Amino acid sequence: MIARTVLTVAALTLQEAVRRRVLRSIVVMTVVLLGLSAWGFHRLDAEFGAFTTGEARIAASTVLNLVMFGLSLIAALGTAFLAGPTLAGEIESGIVLAVMTRPVRRPAVLAGKWLGLAAFGSAFVTVAGLGQLLIVRVTVDYWPPHPATGLALLAAQTTVLLTLSLLLSTVISPMASGIVAVGLFGATWIAGVVGMVGEAFGNDGVARVGTVSRMLLPTDGLWRGAMHAFQHPGLSQFPAFEDSPFLSMAPLTAGYLAWAGVWVALVLGLAALVFQRRDL
Repeated sequence: MIARTVLTVAALTLQEAVRRRVLRSIVVMTVVLLGLSAWGFHRLDAEFGAFTTGEARIAASTVLNLVMFGLSLIAALGTAFLAGPTLAGEIESGIVLAVMTRPVRRPAVLAGKWLGLAAFGSAFVTVAGLGQLLIVRVTVDYWPPHPATGLALLAAQTTVLLTLSLLLSTVISPMASGIVAVGLFGATWIAGVVGMVGEAFGNDGVARVGTVSRMLLPTDGLWRGAMHAFQHPGLSQFPAFEDSPFLSMAPLTAGYLAWAGVWVALVLGLAALVFQRRDL
């Protein structure tokens, strides 16, 4: 019964997400970004015609990470502003009361909405990411070493952020939950850059800022793992690239991936607890 409820709510959430205007904005931004990247990689291929193939591929992988960051930002904006109205909007409008009059448990409804949004975010990242990878392959003949891992980590990053958005939507308004979630996403990325600066200058205190931020909100850590999966292996031979905010010289550890999974479970559990106790 509970599993059927979760799957039913997930399917309805997917249908609702497809109908929202936010999806149209996401599609437009994605098409524009892919179009600009196609033109940029075409120009990159023309400019690097006199360079060796290895140098061209290193340049392509560096720019690829930059474009993928743009896709991850679009996914973050989309899922954050979809997750808020999905729950908080229904609470404010009273729609959720119609659902709760039936023998349906609140945690099951929340789990179904989370599952539907996670499926939507993962599908978007996969389709848009594959489109970008094909553009790079056609224009500069570069294919990343671990594309499936990179796309999976981007999907995980999206899932982390939408989980946070769902938690926020149980206590604040739909618009506010989206704004706060995206703000924390950006703050975590900036904190990661600050931590890299601290590492470059040997300042352990500043470097710890990035480490702590990646533990509190795993989006930046997952993003760095995705960058490592997309970038050319030859970049590890250039120490000058170690401090770039769009490159990562080390893959994610199994321990960090496990922590990201635990983080999602804890935050989703907290959201279910708050939603269960909230007066509708």
